[in-house]
Amino acid sequence: MAFENLIFEIENRIATLKFNRPKALNALNQALLEEFGTVLDEVEKNQEIRVLILTGAGEKAFVAGADISELAKMNPLLAKRFATKGQKLFSRLESLPIPVIAAVNGFALGGGTEVALACDFIYASEKAVFGLPEITLGLIPGFGGTQRLARLVGTNMAKELVFTGRTFSAKDAQSYGIVNKVCTPDSLMEEVMKTAMAIAAKGAVSVRAAKEAIGCGKDVDLETGCRFEADAFGLCMASKDAAEGTSAFLEKRKADFKGSFEE
Repeated sequence: MAFENLIFEIENRIATLKFNRPKALNALNQALLEEFGTVLDEVEKNQEIRVLILTGAGEKAFVAGADISELAKMNPLLAKRFATKGQKLFSRLESLPIPVIAAVNGFALGGGTEVALACDFIYASEKAVFGLPEITLGLIPGFGGTQRLARLVGTNMAKELVFTGRTFSAKDAQSYGIVNKVCTPDSLMEEVMKTAMAIAAKGAVSVRAAKEAIGCGKDVDLETGCRFEADAFGLCMASKDAAEGTSAFLEKRKADFKGSFEE
């Protein structure tokens, strides 16, 4: 599948989406967002994909934000449409049934931080720089940044980061709970791929159930969340992977999960 602003590849049940506008530091423009939606269509319908990885082309940027040259020409109505479009795409990304890992290799500013926050977790290069600097343009984050950041780091820290618009390092992002792991630039993709392969080797039904249980439970009370977890646990037992996993344990051998969604 060929794109002008993205590179999309699938290998060994792992899909990699690379933002590919290196001369513009992979900034998000209208054309890129259209292609991004097409990729999400493919990921949603391809049952063979177990994990999706997002990263940026070149050595400088993951995504350096929205394309300001486009943004500066928008009237209020077009700006609202642009924000709504980005929010819907990032919500689709967040809602994918498979795990999504952000491999942040450089600048992740504005929309770059926002797309990373919509992933399940983030690995970052030591050279990565995060931030929501929209306030310095007389704007605010528009692709869900005010909402996802506050839910992840807490209201007070989110206010500080958004109100000041300051950038922060990968190590700081890790200390805030935004980044799971900080890697050397040379080892970033190797570490991400290692984790992706470990996930892809697990039962597809149970991985999807785990993601759904965590996602549905984070905004409800504990009792409701646990009730959902019990339902998901029970449904997992209907899968061939559950039969294989329990049999392998009792037979003292390594499980060979096929990842089938068939009964």
